[in-house]
Amino acid sequence: MSSAPQTLTPKERMRIPRQEMPEQDPEARSHNFDEVNLGYDAETAMQEAQRCLQCKKPLCIDGCPVNIKIPEFIQLIVDGDFLGAAAKIKEDNSLPAVCGRVCPQETQCEATCVVGNRFRPVAIGHLERFVSDNERETGQVQLPKIAKSSGKKVAIVGSGPAGLACATDLAQWGHEVTVYEALHEFGGVLVYGIPEFRLPKKILATEIENLEKMGVTFIKNFLIGKTMTVDELMDEEGYDAVFVGTGAGLPWFMNIPGENLNGVYSANEFLTRVNLMKANQFPQSDTPIKIADTVVVFGGGNTAMDAVRVSKRLGAKRAIIVYRRSEEEMPARDEEIKHAKEEGIEFMLLTAPKAMLDDGQGWLKGVECLKMELGEPDESGRRRPVPIEGSEFTIEADLAVVAIGNGSNPLLAKTTPGLKINRWGNIIADPETGRTSKKGVFAGGDIVTGGATVILAMGAGRQAAAAINEYLNTGKWVEIDG
Repeated sequence: MSSAPQTLTPKERMRIPRQEMPEQDPEARSHNFDEVNLGYDAETAMQEAQRCLQCKKPLCIDGCPVNIKIPEFIQLIVDGDFLGAAAKIKEDNSLPAVCGRVCPQETQCEATCVVGNRFRPVAIGHLERFVSDNERETGQVQLPKIAKSSGKKVAIVGSGPAGLACATDLAQWGHEVTVYEALHEFGGVLVYGIPEFRLPKKILATEIENLEKMGVTFIKNFLIGKTMTVDELMDEEGYDAVFVGTGAGLPWFMNIPGENLNGVYSANEFLTRVNLMKANQFPQSDTPIKIADTVVVFGGGNTAMDAVRVSKRLGAKRAIIVYRRSEEEMPARDEEIKHAKEEGIEFMLLTAPKAMLDDGQGWLKGVECLKMELGEPDESGRRRPVPIEGSEFTIEADLAVVAIGNGSNPLLAKTTPGLKINRWGNIIADPETGRTSKKGVFAGGDIVTGGATVILAMGAGRQAAAAINEYLNTGKWVEIDG
């Protein structure tokens, strides 16, 4: 708790420069897995909070997928009430320490910040991280009140952001909630997909512990469709509703020659080995990973940035992003691209792979690539890359990571009669409620939308929780179209 500064006029607030996030030195951090961003201190947070104009029509709230009351929590920081600010955020977001680190605020809440019309927007994400970290570090974590038991049981399949958000709301409303996870650690993509230097696992572990204190039960090593089916959860285990938040964990490949060579990883396997199985600590850990001199990562999203930055920390002398469009079209966060460049990552843009090259013994020795140019926009709105004839060249490399996206594991759909899926293998669900074609079954997050952001998955989990609560209270089921 700090004393509140003197109230400033809007003009005075606008003159305050955006407070920069302290960071580890790039040379040092490229050799360790410690968190890159070091967080605001109280004085810096209060100074940044003063930049908020407290707009009468706060567009930043509209830019947030879970509609956090942004001006209200920022004013509480100005007032020095940091615990109050954390409580205000948690009215709408159960994972603020996570979202403050990994959400793309620059394209969501900060993109609609009025201050950003003339200056740099208020650092909403940095402030969210500050108050949640302060709450945890002071040991004064506030748990929500739990309603009287409803006598209803809900199974949450998947412990990623959608499942955790759904579980939080349902537990508050008095329902008995059990979260089932296929892996041996909880958190879904938050634990297997995001490196320690972006999201320390102790933070996620604290969030899981808080849910357990709220009465949520967690069961690991449970593979839906194998350990038990959705129907068995409902018919044999007595669950009144099931929420499916299994994510998009099936890696896509490029279907080019040599993709099956040793030394070629999917981003899922590469990151899971390091993030979840501690391959960077082998042989102290049980899981190895190939250490390479030159690593090539294909893709331009946050997962590609994570993979290439991990490879640098594993000891790669050259770590290269190969992306078929220009930097302007890259879907990765600006901050991740900036950090990668600072750490010495090379960017080969407007470049696409043609084939992985065999060293004669089944191992990768290089990648044949060709240059691209941008043509007309495709269905995504980005300009389509077009090959330049005769521009082939070779990159010598002994490890490659394919990070071009993920699809849905088909196991759940194959073992759940009556559950409709679309042509991409995603579950068809009502976008407002998460209701599926199967009575009592709801779904949300990447399993419905395909790969998206943490906060969008959380928003889907919360919408589904509200619909599940209504269904449990009324018994009314409305069929969905599609």
